[in-house]
Amino acid sequence: MSVMHSYQAFTSARPAPVPADVPADLPAELPAAMPAATAAPLTYSPRQRPRGEGEALIRQHLPLVRRIAWHVHGSMSTLVDVEDLVQVGLVTLVEAAAGFEDRGQVTFNQYAATRVRGAMIDELRRQATTTRGAMRRRKEYHKALAELTGKTGRAPTEAALAERLGVSIDKLRTDYVTAEAVRFDSIDEVYQDDLPWFADDTPDAFAQLAEGDLRQALIAAISALPEREAQVIQLYHVEEMNLEEIGQVFGIGAARVCQIKAAAHAKLKKALQKQI
Repeated sequence: MSVMHSYQAFTSARPAPVPADVPADLPAELPAAMPAATAAPLTYSPRQRPRGEGEALIRQHLPLVRRIAWHVHGSMSTLVDVEDLVQVGLVTLVEAAAGFEDRGQVTFNQYAATRVRGAMIDELRRQATTTRGAMRRRKEYHKALAELTGKTGRAPTEAALAERLGVSIDKLRTDYVTAEAVRFDSIDEVYQDDLPWFADDTPDAFAQLAEGDLRQALIAAISALPEREAQVIQLYHVEEMNLEEIGQVFGIGAARVCQIKAAAHAKLKKALQKQI
């Protein structure tokens, strides 16, 4: 509780009324010494800013928000639209008008300007996609490009830019030319049905159904193979073992394994042709 609020609360307090059951011949000072529960509680209300006053402050400082937005946009970033900064500033201005207390030390103009600028800078930091070093190099690169173009009337060469920046051509390519920030565009603005990167490469329902039927037919055909042929197919296609390794498992030569595999493949092919 502030000093002013406390002063107003206690100066506006009044003695509690004497209860009806207190005898009239008691001393006058007795009611004041009675327990506090018989008196109404002391309350106070903080000073509320009139609604019209807050709206007037907001309307009066709208140009301040736009001026700060253009200043921040021009000196710090061109990636965030200036109107987005204005929106951030307007929200902050409304909050500042609601929470400002005039104590005679700071004017509302100073208070609002500080809060609005801070909110805009925080928004830029939140959306930053590059480091400060990259932002500095990008700014130096575009400044050198503009100066050299203004002098010669045409785009400068890499050698001229590197000399202007005091770096090698390799460093110019790796650290300056590529120091552009990542831009995020709205999906609604760039989406088109005929663009290849928006195409869905997953099979359609009929393809998935056909693939499922083929898989089930293949499983059934392998299950119908003799045990030795099914084992060879398992080791060759699933375990990815070569013919020599499979022969060592069964104690036979690689040529015999090749014959077993060929016979199994022929049976599977015949079974799948019936399915198709």
